Amino acid sequence: MPSIAEQAAALQERTVAVRRDLHRHPEIAFEEHRTMGVVARRLRELGLEPRVGVGRTGVVALLDTGRPGPTVLARADIDALPVPEEKQVDYRSTVAGKMHACGHDGHTAVLLSVAEVLVSRRAQLAGRVLFVFQPAEEIVRGARAMLDDGALEGLTVDHVLGLHLSSSEPVGTVSVAEGPVMAATDSFRLLVRGRGGHAAYPHLCVDPIVAAAQLVTALQTLVSRETDPLDRSVVTITSVHAGTAYNIIPEEVELKGTLRTFDAGTRQRLRARLLEVAELTTRSLGCGLAHEWFEGTPAVVNDAAATERFRRVARELLGPENVREMTPIMGGDDMALWLEQAKGCYFFVGTRGGEETAFAHHHPRFDIDEAGLEVAVALFAAGVVDLLQAD
Repeated sequence: MPSIAEQAAALQERTVAVRRDLHRHPEIAFEEHRTMGVVARRLRELGLEPRVGVGRTGVVALLDTGRPGPTVLARADIDALPVPEEKQVDYRSTVAGKMHACGHDGHTAVLLSVAEVLVSRRAQLAGRVLFVFQPAEEIVRGARAMLDDGALEGLTVDHVLGLHLSSSEPVGTVSVAEGPVMAATDSFRLLVRGRGGHAAYPHLCVDPIVAAAQLVTALQTLVSRETDPLDRSVVTITSVHAGTAYNIIPEEVELKGTLRTFDAGTRQRLRARLLEVAELTTRSLGCGLAHEWFEGTPAVVNDAAATERFRRVARELLGPENVREMTPIMGGDDMALWLEQAKGCYFFVGTRGGEETAFAHHHPRFDIDEAGLEVAVALFAAGVVDLLQAD
């Protein structure tokens, strides 16, 4: 049998073709109906029996080797973003205002090729692989929707693996670290309510803009003055809306923002303090406050032993010099919920091959060097095979 690297190379043309097809037809969160069909058809071609519509637009399929062994969950996210594509390529998005600006088209294509590699090696493996194609990662709701819809029904998962393509790292490399690697993500909406009136007579009003301005500043002290500098956290106000005219003090101001943390205790403390500071600040200036809190996903935490095991596989495949230590990032990912089901590892495969593939994720000119897809297939497949080696 050819090596895993040789199989990944042989599948590269199809991996690229699938990725480009998905790139031309992007579907955002919980709208991934065409993508779901593409995934299900390929899995059926491989002799698997996919369940579709899991968590609305997700797909799961089980590869059972027929021999006792662990169950490995292999996950890829499948959704696009509401971003208009600016890049002029023959596989550019055909859907106005939407594109795959985070590489999920590549993730989907990679896991489909990984499934083909593993099916071909079924006789040499022991255990089971659950392939999870997850919708709605970009709004961090897809994993929860699939779990609530019985994605793991009847299964006990022993290991979890997943990957993300990265335009921050060069092709031919992989980055990984144990412990928290991506932040917990929460969002909030604050409504500061005052008493509007004529801008020429502010003494007859209660100005919510002044209160909101002071609140934005006060909230910055939660990290800069109340949180250990080594405990990475972010509080950011991302939206401020108020008023309709230059001579009217409005009735209210709407603020929106995000909280990012790695530590669960810090997450809870900062949420409580953020709402407390908001209440006290607005009240001290005569305003009222209403709030909504949108709990996102916990931090993505890689198990130390699982990460070291994957490192060994990656070093053998790519060489030690191409296996990098990942710096934790403040972005979030609901891969965190799959990693809560069992010990596992989330790794980042480099896809930067030059200036045109160096744009940041979510940028309208984001793209990948497709040579990274072959590396990703080999790494992902080898990681699963390592966990399912028959005696």
